[in-house]
Amino acid sequence: MTYIIGLTGGIGSGKSTITELFAELGVPWVDADIIAHEVVKKGSPSLAKIIEHFGKHILLDNGELNRAALRELIFTNEKEKNWLNDLLHPIIRQEITTQLAAQTAPYTLFVAPLLIENNLTTLCDRVLVVDVAPATQLARATRRDHNNIKQIQRIMDAQVSREARLKWATEVINNDANLVENLLQLKQKVLELHRFYLQQAELKRVG
Repeated sequence: MTYIIGLTGGIGSGKSTITELFAELGVPWVDADIIAHEVVKKGSPSLAKIIEHFGKHILLDNGELNRAALRELIFTNEKEKNWLNDLLHPIIRQEITTQLAAQTAPYTLFVAPLLIENNLTTLCDRVLVVDVAPATQLARATRRDHNNIKQIQRIMDAQVSREARLKWATEVINNDANLVENLLQLKQKVLELHRFYLQQAELKRVG
């Protein structure tokens, strides 16, 4: 069984950058967001149930799920949000478990923005938090996603607080600095963690 490192952080923290740096060292990853997209793709049983519940107006013209419309709907309606979570969370968790179990590398990154919120830490041996200040999150996410600050703030408010996230961390990468200036430092930190995780994986394997 591969050693599992849960990688998490708030919106705009730079999880993708850190994942790419680990990937450059040959580390595989399983991405919860990708799986969440796959389970509601066109023609899937989950999407059929969503259409049955919300109606066909939840679709784009090409028959794919209109994620923006669905996000807007559940953000303002707790009952509908709970219904959707009850439908999708067990399916997503099962697929995550299946993909992690198929990994053969010494250790695997499990990338999940809602690792803590969705109680996915139980799948992990360690938790790596990519940490940035809330102001950095707002600036980066607004620039990257072309969303207004209110939308980004709503997403941040729906996630656990920075303090709560850090309490779960076994390791932390601070990613507050400007990316260009910070990249060499990030690469060094990832390399150090890579060596550490290989040691931990081996200790668990032989222990």
